[in-house]
Amino acid sequence: MKVISSRDFNQDVSQAKRAARIEPVFITDRGKPTHVLMSIENFRNLTGQTESIVDLLAMPGVAEVEAQRSSNAWERKAGLS
Repeated sequence: MKVISSRDFNQDVSQAKRAARIEPVFITDRGKPTHVLMSIENFRNLTGQTESIVDLLAMPGVAEVEAQRSSNAWERKAGLS
């Protein structure tokens, strides 16, 4: 388990993110743990979550496909195609 101070975290967030890919990083404030930084994969494993519909819709290219499908459906309903 890695422990870093709030000050060190603020000075080098990238280093903390790299460390969190390996294991949770405890961030302390005046010597007391106040936050935990972990990768999304670790968080999902811990909570039992899978990708949500929001995650899937946020994937590049999905919005364009949905927009095309919606406009085609509208044209069919209106009798335009």
